[in-house]
Amino acid sequence: MASCVIRRGLLSTLNKYSKTHTLSVTLFTADPNSRHEVNRCRLQCPTRGVFNVLQQRFMSSRPEGKVLETVGVFEAPKQHGKYETGQLFLHSVFGYRGIVLFPWHARLYDRDITPQASHSKPEPPGAHGSKEVKGKTHTYYQVLIDTRDCPHISQRSQTEAVTFLANHDDSRALYAIPGLDYVSHEDILPYNSTDQVPIQHELFERFLMFDPSKVPPFVPRDTLRAWQEKNHPWLELSDVHRETTENIRVTVIPFYMGMREAQNSHVYWWRYCIRLENLGNEVVQLRERHWRIFSLSGTLETVRGRGVVGREPVLSKEQPAFQYSSHVSLQAPSGHMWGTFRIERTDGSHFDVRIPPFSLESNKDDKSPPARYNW
Repeated sequence: MASCVIRRGLLSTLNKYSKTHTLSVTLFTADPNSRHEVNRCRLQCPTRGVFNVLQQRFMSSRPEGKVLETVGVFEAPKQHGKYETGQLFLHSVFGYRGIVLFPWHARLYDRDITPQASHSKPEPPGAHGSKEVKGKTHTYYQVLIDTRDCPHISQRSQTEAVTFLANHDDSRALYAIPGLDYVSHEDILPYNSTDQVPIQHELFERFLMFDPSKVPPFVPRDTLRAWQEKNHPWLELSDVHRETTENIRVTVIPFYMGMREAQNSHVYWWRYCIRLENLGNEVVQLRERHWRIFSLSGTLETVRGRGVVGREPVLSKEQPAFQYSSHVSLQAPSGHMWGTFRIERTDGSHFDVRIPPFSLESNKDDKSPPARYNW
């Protein structure tokens, strides 16, 4: 399968090598007619010196007799500018095949650095730390995930994480669009393919059409533009928050979902996507979560529990990341969240990883969220 985890070593090598050489990296995936699966990609390059170690790493554990078929050819990652609608890619951390629908320009608040920028975020009441955090513009992409790869990444990243409030009286009812994701620019490993339908997803042919005269050769249909415009308030990615503690980096992206009336009061809903990533070599496991949720109404709630979304993921050098989404509701139009994750080392010792503080903001012109599959 193509959902091998292409680590940052490969990405940095591609970036460095592409400055002076032409790359030809061929991707392979398991033959769909075969009962076998492949857990590594085969890499081919005209000049093998740079990729010799990488080839050994990705191919060393491939059992004999596995059947492979061609997926496409890597392109050099973009150092400047953005990827266009229709760009095929592999996710550099989770390894799935995907295609870009459209970009989002977010403000990244990275507590590990203090860049010069015009945006800043004040600290919420009671949050850890006191330094001012500057925001810089960063590009993310709305993408479709190839459904063939979903079973292989489901233990590391939720494939039904983009949720909406349903349009009926139950204020807690949610629905998800499977295989929809947000991907940071640096997580894109672009490739091209001669296949006219290279991604399997129920929305692929509804949103995109093949046009061999274009680069990339997949162009947006009117249905994609209409869907983006109509659902913009509930899809929009505006703020990203990041902080690292003892080589464990936590990234949080909040999304406003809308307001519902319940028992003569207004209930405001948000979803938040969290990614934990082990930047070191030590194997660790997430054991507990501890949240503090502050509402504009003046309430401060504390939430403790085992793991996240029913799991206690292990973060290792081979499987360094875990990503999930959850939801929170307030009886006020805004608030803040922050907290910690309790992490356990292999020797049984523990340490707390900070979750960066982030705002929960509602839209000023609040309207009802879209009906299910509202094109």
